[in-house]
Amino acid sequence: MKYTANLISLSRVLLTLCMLFSFSHVWLFTLLYLLSGLSDVLDGYIARQTGTQSEFGARLDTAADLLFYILIIVFTAIWLGPDTLIFLPWIIIIALIRIANAVIAAYKYHSWVMLHTWGNKLTGGLLFLAPPLYLILQNPMVFWPVCIAGVLSSVEEGAIHLTSAQLNIDRQSIFKAE
Repeated sequence: MKYTANLISLSRVLLTLCMLFSFSHVWLFTLLYLLSGLSDVLDGYIARQTGTQSEFGARLDTAADLLFYILIIVFTAIWLGPDTLIFLPWIIIIALIRIANAVIAAYKYHSWVMLHTWGNKLTGGLLFLAPPLYLILQNPMVFWPVCIAGVLSSVEEGAIHLTSAQLNIDRQSIFKAE
């Protein structure tokens, strides 16, 4: 039971890598996508419930999330084609802020981290829901909430790094005291 949460996070890495090879098989890709999303919810929940949270587990979860979300952004760009161009400046801004946050954290805390804030979780959830919503609604506007939440959560994370004396990867919000 000690490693269950970490194994679930590791499964998300493997599921995401399998998604790379199932792009042309809609049902298989969808199944892998849903299982990846489920694993993202379960790993942290199980770690908290079993008291097996660890720094390694948090880093593994972050790495799995990063890999999954990069894949989703790339595949969505491929699916949307030219409709993606309107979102490109937003994606670049978010990426630059996230890179700046990583550099700040590395300098200040001597660690590469992404915080588990409510804003980051909301952004991840919206990013997970947006592609299926796009397929259902056939409207690229479903990606605007992802862009807005992405910018806001990135700015919030940077503000937390700049104002916090010590690293707390589970800090919920800039508005919630440590």
